[in-house]
Amino acid sequence: MPVKRIALLGATGSIGRQAIEVVERNPELELCALASGTSDLTGLAREHGVEYAQTGGDVTELLEAARPDAVLNAIVGFAGVGATLWALERGVTLALANKESLVAAGGLALAARERGGGLLLPVDSEHSALFQGLEGRAAASVDSLVLTASGGPFRGRSRDDLQEVTVDDALAHPTWSMGPKITVDSATLANKGLELIEAHFLFGLPYDRIEVVIHPTSIVHSLVRFRDGAALAHLGYPDMTVPISFALTYPERAATDVPRLDLAAGLTLEFAAPDLETFPLLALARRAGESGATYPAVFNAANEVAVAAFLEGRLPFLGIADVVEATLAAADGAPARDLAELVEADADARRLAKGVLVARGVGSTEPPGAEVPALPAPERA
Repeated sequence: MPVKRIALLGATGSIGRQAIEVVERNPELELCALASGTSDLTGLAREHGVEYAQTGGDVTELLEAARPDAVLNAIVGFAGVGATLWALERGVTLALANKESLVAAGGLALAARERGGGLLLPVDSEHSALFQGLEGRAAASVDSLVLTASGGPFRGRSRDDLQEVTVDDALAHPTWSMGPKITVDSATLANKGLELIEAHFLFGLPYDRIEVVIHPTSIVHSLVRFRDGAALAHLGYPDMTVPISFALTYPERAATDVPRLDLAAGLTLEFAAPDLETFPLLALARRAGESGATYPAVFNAANEVAVAAFLEGRLPFLGIADVVEATLAAADGAPARDLAELVEADADARRLAKGVLVARGVGSTEPPGAEVPALPAPERA
């Protein structure tokens, strides 16, 4: 079997570190490029014999130089759009852990995939589960999709309970170990809203056929309902090694050291409807997705600005949803015909969100990695 050369973007984050462990365990995988937003990669590149490594800047230039067989895009936020479109345009297998790029650039990404003809393999545990449940199934046989959410550290609390929560409180996720931005998104349920929009673009189902339920133990990662009444669920302990390994070794299933699910240990599979009054970002994301055009990009941009302000201690937890709602109300959501227009829409949304912060008496700073490089023209045969 030929060695698959992997470009790992976001190499020093939670997904990146676990991806390196997957590569180390599988001799048919090889790292050919590493990228990080801020961390020095000199030592890591030397350790793994990687010729192409880059900190900051235009990652598409790195990809052009490295010519990988597959790209694992684990960049945080809108900054991952350029790499996503680069891979899809060229038919390079894309293992996508950067949900924000598909949320913001869904239509552009699908068009690029159509032109490039390559594989798009989701790395989010929920979307990997749905991909596996849908694989080989006729589209007409599918009734609906169910995304599960742990509910985060504040599950069961009321809005009054959340008035004084701190950054440390929000980062204390009960089941998953993740970076700070996605952990806060899980606490607000914005992450599940982003995943809802991502599922719409990945699997082509309308929003009214995609459900979100709270499942505190994170054992069931997602379910597919079929028209005959059957439902197929993907179960496993909350460990990102499994979806990362599945994406990087696809279509094989390489062995991992993840513990096998102990069904005799008394597992409880509990489900409940999300509390949309206490956690309005999920409903706001659904509304943005249904509105279409660049409203999902506006949702994502406003959320990135608001979460950055919260993490810096300048915005209360409940203020995150307020900023996003006000930004969506002020944006025009005009369609983006290309990446340049999408970048402009993203920048406009960030300016609106900063204006909302200023109106609330909160200064604003740009979250790291908000800029997206221009996409190089695709090569044609």
